Amino acid sequence: MLSSRFGVSAIFGILLVTVTLVTSCGGQATETSNPTTTPPTYRLVWSDEFSGADGSAPEASKWSIQTGGNGWGNNELEYYTARSENVQVLGGNLVITAIKENYTGADGVSRNYTSARLETKGLFSERYGRFEASIKIPKGQGMWPAFWMLGSDIDTNPWPACGEIDIMENIGKEPAIVHGSLHGPGYAPGNVTASYRLPSGALRDGFHLYAVEWDPQQIRFYVDSTQYATFTPSNLPSGSPWEFNKPFFILLNVAVGGGWPGPPDQTTQFPQQMLVDYVRVYQKQ
Repeated sequence: MLSSRFGVSAIFGILLVTVTLVTSCGGQATETSNPTTTPPTYRLVWSDEFSGADGSAPEASKWSIQTGGNGWGNNELEYYTARSENVQVLGGNLVITAIKENYTGADGVSRNYTSARLETKGLFSERYGRFEASIKIPKGQGMWPAFWMLGSDIDTNPWPACGEIDIMENIGKEPAIVHGSLHGPGYAPGNVTASYRLPSGALRDGFHLYAVEWDPQQIRFYVDSTQYATFTPSNLPSGSPWEFNKPFFILLNVAVGGGWPGPPDQTTQFPQQMLVDYVRVYQKQ
C-alpha cells in the first residue's frame, strides 16, 4: 500500500505510466463476475472461489482473520473483528463489511467503526507468478480497500525490509482510480507507485480483475485486461534493494480512515462492503 499497514503515514509519489483505458464491467452484490482466461503459460497452484455455505467463515485452511484496532501504522479508525457481521461467505463471494458502530475491542478501547482483515500468512505463500482477484470495492470518503502481499519473512525481517506488493488500493475520494505500488527499504512509502483511472463510471459499479505478474526482475500491474505499470530494479531509488525474490503471502482488508484517505464524512454511507469473487495464484509452466 502507499502507506504500509506496518509503517508510517502516507507520503507518496507517482510514477508516470502510459495507460490504455478499458470500460467498467458489471456485477451485483451476490453475483459472480465472468471468469477470465489466463494465458496458457500459467498453471493454477492455489485459489479460493469462496463457494462455502452462506454465512460461513472463510476457510480456515486458507485464511487467518486478524483482529485489533491499533491504527495499523496509518492512523486507521476501524477495529478488525472475526465476527460474521464483518466477514463471511455469501452468494459465492467473500464479503468484508465495514460498519459504523460503537465497538469496544479486546484492548478495552471504544471505536466508531469495525471491519475485517484476512491473510494467508503461515498457510500459503508463493514466489513469482500471477496473483489475481476479482473484486467489487466499497465506496465513500474514508474507505480504503486493499488486495496486497507481504514478504513471508516479516517476523524476522520487519517491514519494510520484508517487502510489500500492493496489487490494488483505492481511497474513497478517488472512486475511479486504482493504485499499485512496491515498498521496501528506501521506498517505504516512496515513489514506486502508479495509478490507473477508469474512462467512465466508478470501480464500485462492478467487479474488476486486479492482478500482478511477478518475475524475478519485473512486476507488472493489471486492471482487467490492461497492463498499466511495470516495475523493475531500475525504478527503485539508488542503492535500494529489490526485495522481491522470496515468497510473499496475500492480504485482503477494508480500512476506514487513515492518513491517506482521511476520515469518513457526512456523505459516507454505512455499511460498506467489499465483495471478492475469487483469489487465484498461477505459476509459469
